[in-house]
Amino acid sequence: MQVIGLTGPPVFFRQLKSIGDNFSYIIADGPTRDAAVIDPSGNGEEIAALLSRNDLRLKYIVVTHHHHDHLGDSYSLRSLRGGQIVVHESSGVDRDLPVADGDVLELGQVQLRVIHTPGHTPDSISILADGRLFTGDTLFIGECGRTDLAEGDPSKMYDSLFHKIGSLPDDTVIYPGHDYGPKPWSTLGEQKRTNYTLKERTLEEFIMFMAEP
Repeated sequence: MQVIGLTGPPVFFRQLKSIGDNFSYIIADGPTRDAAVIDPSGNGEEIAALLSRNDLRLKYIVVTHHHHDHLGDSYSLRSLRGGQIVVHESSGVDRDLPVADGDVLELGQVQLRVIHTPGHTPDSISILADGRLFTGDTLFIGECGRTDLAEGDPSKMYDSLFHKIGSLPDDTVIYPGHDYGPKPWSTLGEQKRTNYTLKERTLEEFIMFMAEP
C-alpha cells in the first residue's frame, strides 16, 4: 500500500485488518529491511509470514497501549520472528524496551518517534514515522477513543488530541487502531475539518462532551 505525497527513504508498509475491526501495521526501511510491527493481535502468524516472504527482519513490536486487542499476539510473534516488545514506561505490560515521550526508534533511515498520548489509557502512545501517525485508540477516523473505561481521563485525552496530535502538520496521515470510520486512513487536516470530536472546545466543554452518552 503506497500513500501519495509521503517522502523520505524507501519504505515497506502494510495496513492489516485483524480480529474484528482491529488494525495492525508493518513498517520497514527498504535498504536494511529492518521492520517494526504495531499492535499485532489475532494475526501473528499472518504477520510472521509477511515478514518472511518480504525478507524483513523484525526489530520492534510496538504496543500502543495495554488492552489485549492491541497486545494479543506480541509474545507469539516475538517467539516466531524475534524483536523487542516496546511499550510506554508507565505500562505494566511485560516488555523488552520501555519508552517515553520523544524517544526515537530507528529502522535504518526510518525513525519512529514516540508521542505519549494518554487519555484512553495512561500508557497510550502514538508513533510518528515517515509522515504517518499510528494513533492506536487515541484518534480514529471520525471518532476518538473512549475515556469512560478504567483509567480513562478526558482531560489527558484533550491534551493528547488538541496539543500533541493537533500540533502536527495537517498532511500527517492518520492510521488508527480500529476500522471505525468511513475509510481506513485520513489526513490530520481532513480530520480537523470533519471529525466532530476535534471540534474546537475548551477543556471544560470537552470533558462535558466526553461524558455524554
